[in-house]
Amino acid sequence: MKYTRNNLKKLEDLCSALTYKVRYEQGHFQSGYCIVSSKNIIVINKFFDIEGRMNCLMELLPELKADPDQLEDEYKDLYKKAISMRSVQELEI
Repeated sequence: MKYTRNNLKKLEDLCSALTYKVRYEQGHFQSGYCIVSSKNIIVINKFFDIEGRMNCLMELLPELKADPDQLEDEYKDLYKKAISMRSVQELEI
Protein backbone atom coordinates (compact mmCIF):
# COMPACT_ATOMS: atom_id res chain seq x y z
CA MET A 1 0.00 0.00 0.00
CA LYS A 2 1.51 3.30 -1.06
CA TYR A 3 1.49 6.35 1.17
CA THR A 4 -1.00 8.57 -0.66
CA ARG A 5 -3.86 10.83 0.38
CA ASN A 6 -6.29 8.46 -1.31
CA ASN A 7 -5.06 5.48 0.72
CA LEU A 8 -5.12 7.57 3.90
CA LYS A 9 -8.76 8.42 3.13
CA LYS A 10 -9.50 4.71 2.67
CA LEU A 11 -8.00 3.92 6.08
CA GLU A 12 -10.03 6.74 7.65
CA ASP A 13 -13.18 5.33 6.00
CA LEU A 14 -12.28 1.88 7.32
CA CYS A 15 -12.05 3.28 10.84
CA SER A 16 -15.43 4.93 10.33
CA ALA A 17 -16.87 1.60 9.23
CA LEU A 18 -15.51 0.15 12.49
CA THR A 19 -17.41 2.97 14.31
CA TYR A 20 -14.31 5.01 15.18
CA LYS A 21 -13.86 8.68 14.36
CA VAL A 22 -10.37 9.84 13.33
CA ARG A 23 -9.25 13.31 14.40
CA TYR A 24 -5.96 15.12 13.88
CA GLU A 25 -5.03 17.38 16.77
CA GLN A 26 -2.07 18.84 18.57
CA GLY A 27 -0.99 17.00 21.69
CA HIS A 28 1.82 15.40 23.62
CA PHE A 29 1.47 11.81 22.46
CA GLN A 30 4.47 9.59 23.14
CA SER A 31 3.46 7.26 20.34
CA GLY A 32 1.92 9.94 18.12
CA TYR A 33 -1.66 8.93 18.78
CA CYS A 34 -4.18 8.06 21.46
CA ILE A 35 -7.52 6.25 21.57
CA VAL A 36 -10.47 7.56 23.54
CA SER A 37 -12.17 4.19 24.03
CA SER A 38 -15.34 5.43 25.69
CA LYS A 39 -16.16 7.65 22.69
CA ASN A 40 -14.57 5.57 19.89
CA ILE A 41 -12.26 8.40 18.86
CA ILE A 42 -8.73 8.08 17.51
CA VAL A 43 -6.61 11.21 17.92
CA ILE A 44 -3.45 11.43 15.80
CA ASN A 45 -0.77 14.11 15.97
CA LYS A 46 -1.73 16.72 13.36
CA PHE A 47 1.91 17.44 12.53
CA PHE A 48 2.45 13.94 11.11
CA ASP A 49 2.81 13.62 7.36
CA ILE A 50 0.73 11.16 5.32
CA GLU A 51 3.14 8.29 5.97
CA GLY A 52 3.07 8.86 9.73
CA ARG A 53 -0.72 9.09 9.80
CA MET A 54 -1.12 5.90 7.77
CA ASN A 55 1.38 4.05 9.94
CA CYS A 56 -0.52 5.10 13.08
CA LEU A 57 -3.82 3.90 11.66
CA MET A 58 -2.35 0.58 10.51
CA GLU A 59 -0.76 0.11 13.93
CA LEU A 60 -4.08 0.80 15.65
CA LEU A 61 -6.34 -1.43 13.53
CA PRO A 62 -5.65 -4.66 15.46
CA GLU A 63 -6.25 -2.85 18.77
CA LEU A 64 -9.69 -1.47 17.90
CA LYS A 65 -12.61 -3.06 19.72
CA ALA A 66 -14.65 -3.90 16.65
CA ASP A 67 -15.61 -6.95 14.65
CA PRO A 68 -13.98 -6.89 11.19
CA ASP A 69 -16.25 -9.76 10.08
CA GLN A 70 -19.21 -7.36 10.07
CA LEU A 71 -17.55 -5.08 7.52
CA GLU A 72 -18.57 -4.81 3.89
CA ASP A 73 -16.40 -6.81 1.47
CA GLU A 74 -14.57 -3.68 0.27
CA TYR A 75 -13.52 -2.84 3.83
CA LYS A 76 -12.71 -6.46 4.74
CA ASP A 77 -10.13 -6.58 1.94
CA LEU A 78 -8.62 -3.27 3.02
CA TYR A 79 -8.55 -4.41 6.67
CA LYS A 80 -6.72 -7.63 5.77
CA LYS A 81 -4.30 -5.74 3.53
CA ALA A 82 -3.50 -3.17 6.24
CA ILE A 83 -3.03 -5.88 8.89
CA SER A 84 -0.75 -7.92 6.64
CA MET A 85 1.27 -4.82 5.70
CA ARG A 86 1.70 -4.04 9.40
CA SER A 87 2.94 -7.60 10.01
CA VAL A 88 5.51 -7.28 7.21
CA GLN A 89 6.79 -4.00 8.69
CA GLU A 90 7.21 -5.66 12.10
CA LEU A 91 9.24 -8.47 10.53
CA GLU A 92 11.58 -5.97 8.86
CA ILE A 93 12.45 -4.26 12.16
